Amino acid sequence: MAYQIIDGVRVWGSPEAGALAQAKTCAEHGNVVQALLMADHHKGYSQPIGGVIVYEGQISPSGVGYDIGCGNKAVRTNLLAADIRPGLARIMDDIARNVSFGIGWVNSEKVDHELFDDPDWSVYSAIGRQEHDKLKALARDQLGTVGSGNHFVDLFEEAGTGRLWIGNHFGSRGFGHKTASGFINLAAGRRFLANAPGEKMDQPPVLLDLDSELGDMYYRAMKLAGRYAYAGRDAVIRQVLAILGADAEFEVHNHHNYAWKETHSGRETVVVRKGATPSAPGQLGFIGGSMGDISVIVRGKDTEENRAAYYSTVHGAGRMMSRTQAAGKMNWKTRARTGGLISEAQMHEAVRSFGVELRGAGTDESPFVYRKLQEVLDAHAETIDVLHVLKPIGVCMAGADEFDPYKD
Repeated sequence: MAYQIIDGVRVWGSPEAGALAQAKTCAEHGNVVQALLMADHHKGYSQPIGGVIVYEGQISPSGVGYDIGCGNKAVRTNLLAADIRPGLARIMDDIARNVSFGIGWVNSEKVDHELFDDPDWSVYSAIGRQEHDKLKALARDQLGTVGSGNHFVDLFEEAGTGRLWIGNHFGSRGFGHKTASGFINLAAGRRFLANAPGEKMDQPPVLLDLDSELGDMYYRAMKLAGRYAYAGRDAVIRQVLAILGADAEFEVHNHHNYAWKETHSGRETVVVRKGATPSAPGQLGFIGGSMGDISVIVRGKDTEENRAAYYSTVHGAGRMMSRTQAAGKMNWKTRARTGGLISEAQMHEAVRSFGVELRGAGTDESPFVYRKLQEVLDAHAETIDVLHVLKPIGVCMAGADEFDPYKD
């Protein structure tokens, strides 16, 4: 057994005090079946990143978080990495120029989708015409934009085969963010579009009964935001395939900020995973490391320990350093940063030494702020098998000082 039980919380990897305290707070509120921390855990808002809370008959909008449906998609192309190496710098320039990072668009090629005819838009109509129209317009405007923060578009070379893979990581953008804040507002008796008071890191979770009107509405809205996140990641992968002139032969696609209705030990539950990847037996997942580390394709094992994890695993390497610690504090009026433990020179030297062609990114996403992915994978060795090891050769992210209120 690779996990330990601390005050009732099942913990993989090295316990981080702040995240553990948050998990314990979550466990003390509502109809909680089990609280767990994956090995990449660290503090989040209300529910920790890498935290899994299993409820009976309840769902938590604060647990799912603001970036509803944030997740990863990876595709194996029909090319070898060697095929594109001579033109890699130009290709990364093309990705940076044509894929929309940050909050806005770099071109006018907005993405239309059948999702905008989805019947679950009626949830927002029931709240109000203004709310429906505002969120649908925002969703249309941002479908296919990647955002900033730790969201990326990467090119990988598979170890052993040399195959070229594409991966990306982002979620439901401003649409998901306003959906989350709106339902948190409604749960507190405020208007959906009201300005909410500042959220505190260690506040108890916001809980909704699934059989209540508000709980059912949130669940439907969350699923719509999840489908929206899938559509966005699909659109960006198509863009990159077109830039490469490649076809996708195989794909892996997962959320890691979401709530699933699942049956465990014969019990109907709602599993809220924030920064945690589902890993049911045979289920595939794409887990990203830092820009100076491997990423992997994994498959869930049929083991007692995986059952004990409620079929959950890590979503990345896990932060060891906050954004402000790494990059310093940003003054958005002067566009100047002060402080910060990591310099741009340090970051670029580390990335160059790993053989990565980098576009964008700030020091708050440098390899120094993350654990090594292999360390957290080792903690889950009894729950997942690693099928493919992917080494980044090209990394593209938003610029260091890109303002994006929906970044994480």
